[in-house]
Amino acid sequence: MNLIPSESVGSVPRSRELQEAMAAFSQGNLPEREMNKYFDEAVKDTIHRMKNTGSPIISDGEQTKSSFVTYPLDGLTNLASDGISIPFEDGHTRQLPKLTKGPFHYSTYAGSYLPRAKKYTTLPLKQAVISASAMSLLYPSEGLADYTQQQFIIDLVNQSVADIRSCFDNGAHHVQVDFTEARLAIKLDPSKALLKQFIDLNNQVLSNFSYQERQRIGFHTCPGGDHDSTHSGDVDYAELIPLFLTLNSGNFYMQMASEKNPTKALKIIGENIQPNQKVYIGVIDVVNEAIETPQMVYERIMAAAEYIPLNQLGTTDDCGFSPFSDDMATSRDTAFAKITARIEGTKMAAEKLKFKA
Repeated sequence: MNLIPSESVGSVPRSRELQEAMAAFSQGNLPEREMNKYFDEAVKDTIHRMKNTGSPIISDGEQTKSSFVTYPLDGLTNLASDGISIPFEDGHTRQLPKLTKGPFHYSTYAGSYLPRAKKYTTLPLKQAVISASAMSLLYPSEGLADYTQQQFIIDLVNQSVADIRSCFDNGAHHVQVDFTEARLAIKLDPSKALLKQFIDLNNQVLSNFSYQERQRIGFHTCPGGDHDSTHSGDVDYAELIPLFLTLNSGNFYMQMASEKNPTKALKIIGENIQPNQKVYIGVIDVVNEAIETPQMVYERIMAAAEYIPLNQLGTTDDCGFSPFSDDMATSRDTAFAKITARIEGTKMAAEKLKFKA
């Protein structure tokens, strides 16, 4: 059967029971063995429900991550809480920690999440990791006396490479690098110098992988998605897309369903996509509670197919449904209903387009 490939971005909302258990564990009120029972049940249920949507590639829904961005930092003692603050359009903020001394290293590699997921499925697994560019924001603007920014970047690249490598070593079929700060970089620096710096850093990481491995690595971008709000939706996608597609990876997971002018963005993608790249277009709006119908998904794919070559087109969700573990804006039932609509709508479009992989 010929298919247009379709993959989730990452997170699925956690149950209230899991969130309460994670909070109790973080406060020292729940033993680790009990926490692991909650994690096992959450991953088992998530994978079962993901399989039931018909998804050809699945994930654990990031059930055991504290957040999509801070998982490498859990337990580190050389961090302060007063790092960069990122405001969202609804008024809430998320604050990153700040490095207080070197050397910098990850406490957790994302590949460590895969063995638990593999207990419950033999389907191909996708694993998300955080970008080196996001982690670069941990270095304080005032610098550190005994740890230069240059040495920090060397250590950061090595850690980011090890993070991705750990996923492959533990059986990941695809690895997705979350680069949600791409659009934000333009908001912070309209000259795009910061964005170019971020892309150069991420390409430095990619240079440590073979061409075949890079074809299994993808970059995800969106204007943020947290508590049904965004941090950079006001930035023109046209300012990002040409530079975004200069990343030396094979796959790109791009928010589109919630885009104000998707036709303009799709046209720019079509003008800049390279022969060895596949673009997974967001056909599910994760910050809107309304559940898409398969027909709506089908229509979004047909619009994308006007600009993107069929053998380079895939579908995805605009973002994860719950990138931070405390985000309860979307229910699990709604998330899985939306994923099901994506899979069914993608099949409808594939049949209409007579797609051949």
